[in-house]
Amino acid sequence: MRLAVLSDIHANLQALQAALRVAEQAEIDAIYCLGDIVGYNADPGPCIDLVRKHCEIVVQGNHDRAVATGEGVETLPPNAQAAVSYQRSVLTEAQLSFLKELPLLEVVGDCTLVHASPDAPSAWKRLSAYRDIRAQFDHFDTPFCFTGHTHVPAVIANTLGVFEVRAGHRYLINVGSVGQPRDHTPKGSIVLFDTEKPYHRCLRFAYDVEGAAERIKEAGLPERLAQRIYKGQ
Repeated sequence: MRLAVLSDIHANLQALQAALRVAEQAEIDAIYCLGDIVGYNADPGPCIDLVRKHCEIVVQGNHDRAVATGEGVETLPPNAQAAVSYQRSVLTEAQLSFLKELPLLEVVGDCTLVHASPDAPSAWKRLSAYRDIRAQFDHFDTPFCFTGHTHVPAVIANTLGVFEVRAGHRYLINVGSVGQPRDHTPKGSIVLFDTEKPYHRCLRFAYDVEGAAERIKEAGLPERLAQRIYKGQ
C-alpha cells in the first residue's frame, strides 16, 4: 500500500495545501494524519476540513486535545496558549467535536499510528533520548510505527547499524512537521511510504511561508509564531 503520512499541520493552511499537492502527485493510496491539526497558526477550521476530506486515518495530538477540551493548555508555552484561545473562539462545534473524538492510537495493517509515543499516547512524550526511543519497540507489534510531535523527521530501526528502511527489521518513523518544522528549514515535511517494498522517503516541500505568516499577524497572534515558520524553529 502506498501511503502519505503527515503530522503537525498546526493550522498552517498554506503548508497543508502544498503537502496535499505532494501526495496527489505521488499517486498514493491513502493519507494518514498523526495529529496536531491545530495550534500555533491562524487557519484551524480550513485545515480540519481538508484533513477530514483527504485523510483516511487521523489520530489525536496534544494541541488537538487542548483546543477541543482545554485539557493540557497550562503545559503549553504562552504563545501556544494564545493560539489555543484564538482557535477555540473561531472553530465550530462540529470541528471541535471532531478533534475531541479522535483516537490516540490506530493500528492499520502493518502500521501503528500515534502522535507522540506508543508506550503512553496521552502523555505526549518527546522522544529524544536514545534509551526512550529504543524502549518504544516493546509497545507496538507492527513492522512500522509512525509518530510526529517533535517536528523533526527521523528513522530508527530495532537493529543497530540499520539507517534506512528495508525488509527484515522494524522501524519507528518520525514524519516531521507539515506546518511548523523545527530542524532549521522552513520547508514542510511529509513521508511517502510503500508498505510492501518497503519504501520510505521523507520529502521536504516549499510553501507560501509569507502568506502563512501574514495570516498569523491578521489573526492577532503573537509575532513570534510568524518568525518561527520563517526560521524552521
